[in-house]
Amino acid sequence: MHLAESEVDETKDKDGTVHSNFECTESIHQQSNTIITVSLNERHENEPELDLIYAINDRPPWYLCILFVFQHYILAFGGIIAVPLILAEPMCFGDNNSVKSQLISTIFLVSGLCTLLQTTFGTRLPILQGGTFSFLTPTLAILALPEWRCPDIKETLFNTTNNTEFNRDEIWKSRMREIQGAILVASLLQLVLGLTGLVGFVLRCTGPLTIAPTITLIGLSLFVEAGKKSGAHWGIAAMTVGLIFLFSQYLSNVNIPLIVYTEKKWKIIKYPIFKLFSVLLGMCGSWLICFLLTFFDVLPLNPNDYGHTARTDINLNAVQSAPWFHVPYPGQWGLPTVNLASVLGMMVGVLASTMESVGDYYACARLSGAPPPPMHAVNRGIAMEAIGCILAAIWGSGNGTTSYSQNIAALGITKVGSRVVLQYAGLLMIFLGLFGKFGAIFITIPIPVIGGMFMVMFGMIAAVGISNLQYVDLNSSRNLLILGFSTFSGLVLPTWFHSNPEMINTGIRELDQVLTVLFTTHMFVGGFFGFILDNTIPGTEKERGIKAWREQVHKESVDSAEDQSCYDLPFVNKYLSRLRCAYYIPFLPMYKTAETRGRNVQTVSTNR
Repeated sequence: MHLAESEVDETKDKDGTVHSNFECTESIHQQSNTIITVSLNERHENEPELDLIYAINDRPPWYLCILFVFQHYILAFGGIIAVPLILAEPMCFGDNNSVKSQLISTIFLVSGLCTLLQTTFGTRLPILQGGTFSFLTPTLAILALPEWRCPDIKETLFNTTNNTEFNRDEIWKSRMREIQGAILVASLLQLVLGLTGLVGFVLRCTGPLTIAPTITLIGLSLFVEAGKKSGAHWGIAAMTVGLIFLFSQYLSNVNIPLIVYTEKKWKIIKYPIFKLFSVLLGMCGSWLICFLLTFFDVLPLNPNDYGHTARTDINLNAVQSAPWFHVPYPGQWGLPTVNLASVLGMMVGVLASTMESVGDYYACARLSGAPPPPMHAVNRGIAMEAIGCILAAIWGSGNGTTSYSQNIAALGITKVGSRVVLQYAGLLMIFLGLFGKFGAIFITIPIPVIGGMFMVMFGMIAAVGISNLQYVDLNSSRNLLILGFSTFSGLVLPTWFHSNPEMINTGIRELDQVLTVLFTTHMFVGGFFGFILDNTIPGTEKERGIKAWREQVHKESVDSAEDQSCYDLPFVNKYLSRLRCAYYIPFLPMYKTAETRGRNVQTVSTNR
């Protein structure tokens, strides 16, 4: 993201020393009243490259918010719904569609709560929270243990004379409580990382050569999922991709005249509908065509024939079986159980999710027109994700929560980065968690339509990661080696360990689970190698891109102080500024690192 020219000036002391700091800056209320600052909206006017229609602090009309929310909901739906469907078999649900529906309702409710918490009190970025695939690997590893393998239902029922239905439910409930306890305790590690600022401390040593492969691998690692869904019918998937490109790029400058009522009169305005709702229009267009092909029986009726999953009538039973209303509540499956092996295995999923989320914060800030998140916002975001995982464990969603990369990509395509839209999205998911029939309708979206959308979204995420290399000297063989090795290793190692899981055999079951999850997480492997090599191989700050990144991303200038006000906590910020101890708390907007605190203590005292 190219910042305004007024923002790239370096700060100078009276002796002329230039400071280009990596640490976060003060919020605007700590600056002198005589300083003239550049607002976030003014900065966007000087950024034709970003071309946002609604920036992070803007409030679109409510009727537009509803349409934007549906687009985010559709993007997140596939990821959210996939988690309970994947868990159905190892959890031993069997053919119990009622339990599946309740689990789907629970994960939607929790995702909505966590989205509201994250956008209001966490990073305050327009970032959606939902089920995480980072927790699936340790979950499946736990459920694959001998004591948690599914028993023979017929044998169980034969040996049971009383309370047959209770015992059948207890089979999956005991497994659910085991996963709940593992997520609950493991999430405390993430909470400590956020509240103590340890995540922010790591970021002081993190540069573009670490962030770039991490974010890039978020998109690249999902190519298998996109390929599987698109491969269900490549023609439908290609049509979906073509429609999204048509609306988002070729027709982006075409404005549709609309009649609106404003200021007590009717008038005609031209609105960029294609640019704003490109993903929604692309998916709905493909969905409609699939419906017509289904209605006229153009698509095959035989489930074994290629293209059958493109039909819109194969999941209608999900709508019929879904309850009209279902209110998930904490402890609905019983009291969570805690096992050391399960907790240790789940902790690796927590670390992987944390690494992924830090990269998502930077990507979301870039695409929403916000300045890169300061340390206190990152710390608070990680802590809020931990609270979200704890809530998910208490409610019993069978999973945790994390930031959704595909919804971040939607910000870049639709040019709508408003925080309010995601808060509306949180409310919608809470509503859908209570009203099961409405959410079940979207299950009828054909699989290849979702696959085509994934190809566009995941490609956008990979491109956002690559864009961080604009600060790096790409003529340096050092940088090319680090970038190439870290990215390639992030693809090779997880793929190999997925194919050869038996190679990890230390004799300690808990350690095997930890190593398996670590080496099968793409963004962890790539980010780890990028971090270690960039900080150990000799190179100048200019060569590594650290200098340019600090000047344009993490500099401590007067202008960026105003811009970072979008990360301030609502309602309580002016009261917290009066507390001197707030400058030492890592997750508060007043937090200042040691170097910054020493140089600005006199300024802070004067402002008070």
